[in-house]
Order: sequence, then C-alpha cells, then structure tokens
Amino acid sequence: MLASNESPDPPLPQVVRAIERTLTNLNRYPDPANARLRRALSDRYGVPANRIAIGNGSVDLLLAAGEALLEPGAEVVYAWPSFGIYPHLAAASGARAIAVGLDGGDRHDLDAMMEEITAATRLVIVCNPNNPTSTALPLAGVAAFAERVPPHVALVLDEAYCEFSLLDDPDASIDLLERHPNLVLMRTFSKVYGLAGMRVGFALCGSERFVQAVDQVRQPFFCNAAAQAAAIEALRHQDAVAERVERAVLARVEMQSGLERLGLRVAASQANFCWLHLPEGVEEKAVADGLAERGVLVRGGTGLGQEGALRVTYGRAEDNARFLRELAALL
Repeated sequence: MLASNESPDPPLPQVVRAIERTLTNLNRYPDPANARLRRALSDRYGVPANRIAIGNGSVDLLLAAGEALLEPGAEVVYAWPSFGIYPHLAAASGARAIAVGLDGGDRHDLDAMMEEITAATRLVIVCNPNNPTSTALPLAGVAAFAERVPPHVALVLDEAYCEFSLLDDPDASIDLLERHPNLVLMRTFSKVYGLAGMRVGFALCGSERFVQAVDQVRQPFFCNAAAQAAAIEALRHQDAVAERVERAVLARVEMQSGLERLGLRVAASQANFCWLHLPEGVEEKAVADGLAERGVLVRGGTGLGQEGALRVTYGRAEDNARFLRELAALL
C-alpha cells in the first residue's frame, strides 16, 4: 500500500491504550472545544491555545477556510499540481481559482504566485513540502513570500509533511506567526504520527480570527473523543517521531537511488513519498495497473494533476524493494 502517503508504522502501544480508555465513555459527546488537545499543542509548539484550530483532518480545516473566506468574486491562488482538495474550495464557494504552474524542478514558483495576487484575492495556499511532487522550498524563500503577501489575504502554509523535510527545522516556520497575523500553518497527525485513521488535523495561526472563522462554519464535535485522546498521547512521544523520520529519510535515499538506476527522473523529495516521471512513450495507466495486478498500489499522476508521473509512498524496506523490482519488470 504505497498510494496514500500513510505511515507504514502502526500506532504506538501507548496511543492504542489512550484510545481504549475512551471506549467506556462513548455515550458522552467529545469536548467540542478540544481544550486538552489545544493545550497539549500549545505546550508542544509555543502557540497560544486560542490561536490553534482543530479539525477532522487538515482537509476539514481547508474546506472550512474556503467556506468562511471565499465567495463569488473572490479569488484563491495555489500552485498546480498540488493537493487535490484545493480546487474544491473555489468550486464550493463560487470563487475564482487561480492555479499557478510549478517550476522546472516540480517546486512552487512563488514569484509567479505573487503576480497573481490582487485586491480580490482572499486566500493563498502554499503546500510545503508539496503533495504530490514531494518537493520543498527553503523557509527563507517562504518567509520572504509571506512578507510580500498583503494583509487582506489569508496565507495558508500547508505543512502536512514538514516533519520529513531536512531543509529546515520543522518548527522554524512557527516564528513567522508573530510577524504575520494573516498566516496559518496547517499540520496533521495523519502522516508522521501515523494516525490517518483517526482524522486529526490542526492549524497554528497568527491570529485567533482564523480560528473563529472556521469554527463558525462547521458542525460541532468535528473531532471525536478517541481522536483527541490519540493525538494528545502521540504528542508525548517525539522520540518516536524522530525515529520515523529517520526511517523515511533512509527509504527516500534508497528509493531515489533505485529509481535513478532505472533511468527515471525523480523530483527532489523532502516528504515521505516520491514523484517520478515515466519515460517518453510509457503509458502511466498501464504501469499503475500493472503494479496493482502485482499487488503494489501507487497513485498515477493524471489524477493528481500531471500526466506521465507516479506518486509512491515510502513503505517498509521490503515494500519499497518489491515496488522497485516490479516497476523494473514492467518498464
């Protein structure tokens, strides 16, 4: 299963026990304010609890941001290809979507994105590291971009995979929040924390106004009791996070080397997955279907915004080796 950017590591035993402790109280609604989880996140990241939003995954927060901030006549700017949920924000709100192409290295072109910001722009999204292309921009470039974004625009830095990037300390972007009230850092427990099945996302915000905005357009109880307990416990085990990152980086190096030996062009990954370009004349669907027939699931690039590519999650060592072996046979 190398198609969904999930962690190959199961939940920690302590996290499982924390979930189990909630089961005898499932006749009660979860805390609608997510107070304990927001306090735990505040302690971990140094951001005041009233400037932290919780969601049913970060997708929940992104969709709520679209509903709260966008309307017909407004504009949302994002790179493409990037996270597939972004086009839905405009489609649901009637706003105009402005998709800016990536540069030649499959990275965000921040200068080109800046040129598209107008008085009508309400939301700009930068996915760093970028899904599906796995590439990342150094924080210095993102910080310079944040300085140029007008204050009437909400700048969302989607950092779902930031823990896997070696370009900067994953927590370094938090310092930008004090300088930019319009900045929002979106993060998740689905990836490095291995809780994709629990659906917990969060946003660290430069202002509590973003928290208030998204909370007003959502149903109550958007984060269930077991998910809150799992996330709180997961935060206590940063050593496990570091170990998972180390394994992902090792897999990244091995996968990159293996793909390059096959003569494939691979984007410079800073995530827990890679983005590879298939050779001219090789049909993407035939390769993806062939891999599936051999028991290896990956994502084809066409459905992610660019034909002729594959997105492949780093799994266990034996999974990665099997993928390389089957891909070599198909090619």
